[in-house]
Amino acid sequence: MRKHAEWMTILDDRILEFLSEQGPRQPSQITDGLAELGMEYNSKYVGRRCQELADDALLENLGNGIYTTTSKGEEYLDGELNLSRAV
Repeated sequence: MRKHAEWMTILDDRILEFLSEQGPRQPSQITDGLAELGMEYNSKYVGRRCQELADDALLENLGNGIYTTTSKGEEYLDGELNLSRAV
């Protein structure tokens, strides 16, 4: 079971899952991919969430707006990292 931080949203989990499965992508590509799965989000909102996740080291910005999951992000997805206790 994942233990998320208070600041995290449901979309954050979807972004992390998508990038873990699909590999590095830009927010617009994440938005399109999630839409294909029936989840509609604004690409600017997805971009802001990617920045937040990168600020917390769950994602890494590879440049040109391309994000990928980090080892910390993968640990969170695997339920090995408890973010609810993070300060």
